[in-house]
Amino acid sequence: MTKPIAIHVDADACPVKAEVYRVAERHLLKGLDLKVFVVTNSAIAVPKHPAIERVVVGSGMDAADDWIAARAATGSIVVTADVPLAARCVKAGAEVIAPTGRVFTQDMIGMALATRNLMDQLRSAGEVTGGPRPFTPRDRSDFLASLDRALVRLKRQGFG
Repeated sequence: MTKPIAIHVDADACPVKAEVYRVAERHLLKGLDLKVFVVTNSAIAVPKHPAIERVVVGSGMDAADDWIAARAATGSIVVTADVPLAARCVKAGAEVIAPTGRVFTQDMIGMALATRNLMDQLRSAGEVTGGPRPFTPRDRSDFLASLDRALVRLKRQGFG
């Protein structure tokens, strides 16, 4: 018996929720055992499907992050653009993918966290840093490819 794959979506500002549902449904139809947890601070609509669960956490500053990080582990996938959350989940052994398709790994998470902290300090000092670039169709495509690769990799490792 294999251990199911859990996909945890940091959903409040996630532009690829529909893509997660679509990829999950395709893999479920192929017999993969997985569950999608859509974690949010407020009620949002999710498809009515037994493999998709909406988790509404408290309104605390990091309530969604804490819920996801507590469940991130080897055999799970976390979808987030939040670099500190990504660092916590990578440390726990989870596969972590940003909505742009960027895969956070043990080798690069330190640099991503340092860059994020530097930009935060510059903004706090009054520097105009421009913010993130607009989300593009290419980002959506890259995300779909990264999520599919992560699911295939986990299946080969004996999950799902």
